[in-house]
Amino acid sequence: VQLVESGGGLVQPGGSLTLSCAHSGTITYAMTWVRQAPGKEREGVAAVEGDGHTVYADSLKGRFTAFRDNAKTTLYLQMTSLKPEDTAMYYCASSVIFVPTGAQLSANRYPYWGQGTQVTVS
Repeated sequence: VQLVESGGGLVQPGGSLTLSCAHSGTITYAMTWVRQAPGKEREGVAAVEGDGHTVYADSLKGRFTAFRDNAKTTLYLQMTSLKPEDTAMYYCASSVIFVPTGAQLSANRYPYWGQGTQVTVS
């Protein structure tokens, strides 16, 4: 499995940005977005399961939208009303097996990771 993120950059507060994660290789079951700010722990942002069911971190509901294309080869993260505290490296990760309900935002459930894309809100 190979994952390649893109779409990060510098954006002003209140702006929007859409990240993409291109997947190749073994078909995945679930994919997730995880972010990590300097000096902080990794934080699960959103996860999209094989049936399209999506789970979000409570603090990000309403501002972030995650979805996969019909071919399930690309994962997207649409971010709106961005805040300086959204500044982080954003990673996508995937699992080829079922991720238990309630664990969809647990980063350690996903063994395959991309290299990350930096988002800076300033």
